[in-house]
Amino acid sequence: MYQPLADLLRPQTLDEVFGQEHILGENGILRRLVDSGKVPNMIFYGPSGTGKTTVAKIIAQQTNRTLYQLNATTASTADIKEIAAQLDTFLAPNGILLYLDEIQSFNKKQQQILLDYIESGKITLIASTTENPYFYVFNAILSRSTVFEFKQIDAKAALKAVKRAVAFLEQRTALKAKPEEGALEYIAGSCGGDLRKAMNAVEVLFSAGKPDKGELVLTLEDAKAVSQKSALRADRDGDNFYDLLSALQKSIRGSDPDAACHYLARLLEAGQMQGACRRLMVIACEDVGLAFPQIIPIVKACVDAALMLGMPEARIPLGDAAVLMATSPKSNSGHIALDMALEDVRNGLGRGFPRHLQNVHADTYTMEREQGYQYPHDFPNHWVKQQYLPDDIADKTYYEYGPNKLEQSAKQYWDAIKGK
Repeated sequence: MYQPLADLLRPQTLDEVFGQEHILGENGILRRLVDSGKVPNMIFYGPSGTGKTTVAKIIAQQTNRTLYQLNATTASTADIKEIAAQLDTFLAPNGILLYLDEIQSFNKKQQQILLDYIESGKITLIASTTENPYFYVFNAILSRSTVFEFKQIDAKAALKAVKRAVAFLEQRTALKAKPEEGALEYIAGSCGGDLRKAMNAVEVLFSAGKPDKGELVLTLEDAKAVSQKSALRADRDGDNFYDLLSALQKSIRGSDPDAACHYLARLLEAGQMQGACRRLMVIACEDVGLAFPQIIPIVKACVDAALMLGMPEARIPLGDAAVLMATSPKSNSGHIALDMALEDVRNGLGRGFPRHLQNVHADTYTMEREQGYQYPHDFPNHWVKQQYLPDDIADKTYYEYGPNKLEQSAKQYWDAIKGK
């Protein structure tokens, strides 16, 4: 019976788990918990292929617990009750450890039923999710669990796993592998931190290779073919998509054109061009803003061109937009001013209007015939001093000129006219 290489090489001890040293290293908190034998309810949060299921199985083995596995996308409350029925029987003499994958797929009722069992301590829950548990898991479960984050495995740790897989297949096939320079490194780097994908790539390389005199050449070309785009994590509904958008915006805001190109490239390669376009427009308004207001129509033109062209040509105007914004002066003064005004409005400040700002039609229905409004264009420099804010916030200041050249020029202009 066929068994995937990833299952054949599944770690049997915590020492064999790659890439999670922050929690499973010699002084890692999760390792110390497992070694103590007192395992609390836990939620494992992180990308797929980072060892969540493997660690749960190791914990069950080391603590002599009966392990039951459910996937929340297909499991029902009846499945939970059926597992609970094994409590206090010879099938689970030391209690039950329930590993629930994709817990975010359980609705509130299902999580409540699960809560009843873990509350009593009869079932120890290890739940896993690829989504942020603080957003997707109900507070009742969350407050009774300890969250451990499994990080995306870096290329260095992945390369160790790839070499281990190659050595295993050499022994099993009695062939001597001869990887071309960079072939194994490419697999490790392109798996996107998912060791399952890396194992699958190695297995395909061995299966598709043509042995010659007991040797099997693993070419870089074949490594690229089997790896494809496995490194691209950017599910539209997943955390990684929003992490990429956030990284793109913060890189441009931080005036780093190299990082901006990197994160934009990852979005485009993952097929998320529209998401990238929307975020670039946000950045133009939010982060460059009044320091270079002409950038807004420029970025809009780049986005329109990209949507008209489609990939791969769309990368050209989008790259221009990203680099231009990253190297432009920055100002958030405009939207900061509006945010302050919004806060006051939401707090009930600024009711009504100064009489002279009301619509002129108000004169038809009121006893007050004269508004007292002074038309700025009738005065020198098209400005005249008069009150515009409501009486209760008449002296409020929301907008502060940014330190960039454009806004400082505007400040000097108006300071001179207003006599400041």
